[in-house]
Amino acid sequence: MSATEEEIEDSAAPLIEHLAELRTRLIRAVGAFLVGIILAFVVAEPILQFLLAPIEATLRELGDPSPTLQYTSPQEYLFTLFRISMVFGFALAFPVIAHQLWRFVAPGLYKTEKNAFLPFILASPLMFLLGASFAHFVVTPLAMAFFLGFADVSSIFANLLAGSVQNLPDAAAVVPETDDGIRITFFGKVNESLDITLKFIMAFGLCFQLPVLLTLMGKAGMVSAEGLGSVRKYAMIAILILAALVTPPDVVTQLILFTVVYGLYELSIFLVRMVEKRREADLRAQGLWFEDDEEGEDPLFKEFDEDDDEKGDSK
Repeated sequence: MSATEEEIEDSAAPLIEHLAELRTRLIRAVGAFLVGIILAFVVAEPILQFLLAPIEATLRELGDPSPTLQYTSPQEYLFTLFRISMVFGFALAFPVIAHQLWRFVAPGLYKTEKNAFLPFILASPLMFLLGASFAHFVVTPLAMAFFLGFADVSSIFANLLAGSVQNLPDAAAVVPETDDGIRITFFGKVNESLDITLKFIMAFGLCFQLPVLLTLMGKAGMVSAEGLGSVRKYAMIAILILAALVTPPDVVTQLILFTVVYGLYELSIFLVRMVEKRREADLRAQGLWFEDDEEGEDPLFKEFDEDDDEKGDSK
């Protein structure tokens, strides 16, 4: 066997080991995801009731004594439960998935890189949970109050007529008779109502990742506090557009979203500045930090420029 073939085999061996390690981590992550789906499916109906609580509360405030949602195909309700199981199953399995990802990546990182990366893995799910809670308990009730404020709650009329008719069987369905055109009423579907709630949860959960993302980019030197501050006015415009897209055309809801996301942006600037100060302190302690001169140039680069100028003059 030639030396070239031996080098190829030596370089292929670590690759095979990495692929085997990746396969093991993926199998464990997928297994945890499947277990999470099964556990979430067991309690999918209580989770659905919890997610639809803002709609129920809004309908009761509008005067509906018996809030009701419907599904129009035999498989729709089951698929809705499956959808809930997948979303919350992933949430249950995320600690295991993140742990497997960390075990695969960590051996290739230096100690300082591990210390820098690990806090962000822990902070990301916490910030997502905070954003999802804000969406469910604050934004979704405001959105439902706005949307359903235009609707005519049909069950109110059925209950009123049921009380006005004598000897009406309990199982009888009463439909109000009208002669003034078509009545526009709200017959909510389970999957569509759940879709609105999950969109708010995902949107705000991702928005609350802004400090984590920008701080990590600042740690890697991709962004700076000064740079983020210089584009503050453009960030405000982008946040206003975001608020207009993911919230109903309600000024109060849009202002709440703008205030929260812009506050997260300012928090990100503060965190990036703290990262820069810590990096500067570490470099000063190691004697690797150089003060900029009055023109804002690094002395090392200035020295190289002077050498290049002298060589050019000598020519």
